[in-house]
Amino acid sequence: MIRKYALACFLAVLGFLLVSPLSHTQEQNKPMVFEGTVGGLRIIEEGQPPVMIHATVEDMTRFREANPHARPGQVQAASTANDLSYHGGIGGIGVETAPRIYLVLWGSQWNNNDPSGEAAILENFYRGVGGSSWANSVTQYCQGVPSGTVSCNGAGTPAGNPTGIFAGVFADNASPAPSHPRQSQLAAEAVRAAQQFNNTTSSSNASVQYVIATATGHSSRGFGTQYCAYHSATSSTVGNVAYTNLPYITDAGASCGANFNGLGPHAGITIVGGHEMAETMTDQFPNGGWLDSSGAENGDKCAWISSGQGAAADIALSTGTFAVQSLWSNAFNSGSGGCVLSYP
Repeated sequence: MIRKYALACFLAVLGFLLVSPLSHTQEQNKPMVFEGTVGGLRIIEEGQPPVMIHATVEDMTRFREANPHARPGQVQAASTANDLSYHGGIGGIGVETAPRIYLVLWGSQWNNNDPSGEAAILENFYRGVGGSSWANSVTQYCQGVPSGTVSCNGAGTPAGNPTGIFAGVFADNASPAPSHPRQSQLAAEAVRAAQQFNNTTSSSNASVQYVIATATGHSSRGFGTQYCAYHSATSSTVGNVAYTNLPYITDAGASCGANFNGLGPHAGITIVGGHEMAETMTDQFPNGGWLDSSGAENGDKCAWISSGQGAAADIALSTGTFAVQSLWSNAFNSGSGGCVLSYP
């Protein structure tokens, strides 16, 4: 059954590579392998680029129970077998070297309708997270190095972690968003946001991500059952645009992090938001950045850890205290790799 699913996913991705406007660079990459990861690359909508999904708590639990070797926190001998490696970039871009984050509150459904206060929580998290030791693990990954690289060692250009990473919020609330937006509609909203912020060229979008947040009760289909969020990219007249589909996280309850690890009912908002942010910083236009041999990114490998090394926890930022998950570090534990809440 698993082999059949893996083959079906492979064929779907292969079909995408033949028709996608991003395919000229992606087709040079090694095909993704889906067997062995519960997050990672998926086809959500026919004719659209694949997305990198954030697995639900239940799916990750089932995956780790079925694959004991995939459980994080185990002491391993130094090896590059489990590392993230560079996948060559898309148009030369693999990481965000000077990252900026824009938050888009899409649709009039947000007007006077935010029962969990998610808009303010997200904005405060993004305002404070730049320059933090939690986000700093992304800086060990770079672009401008050969495909297959597992340690930059000063080569190439590293992903950035500047203070002031948050660049603005767009309350696009003059009209309703679709009740359950499709990927193509989310991608179009990301392009509108780029135009709103006057990022109208490929170079102005080369280190930018747009977080498309939908209001309570109006998330995309599959939220809370197939994924908690996903990130992807779309080609457009303003260049390749990286974006995250961030549903109203508390609508999914415990499946997407409510009270995870005792961190409170709103924990999932920034656990998921931070997961997608860090993955985009290290794999801006999937799948040209840093992934392991099974297609997992730095967030996937450490998602929903409840105990031991790398367990989800609160971190203190200048804008408040927020729950986050750990992120994968190739350099951790003398090069054996592992999930970390701070770096170096």
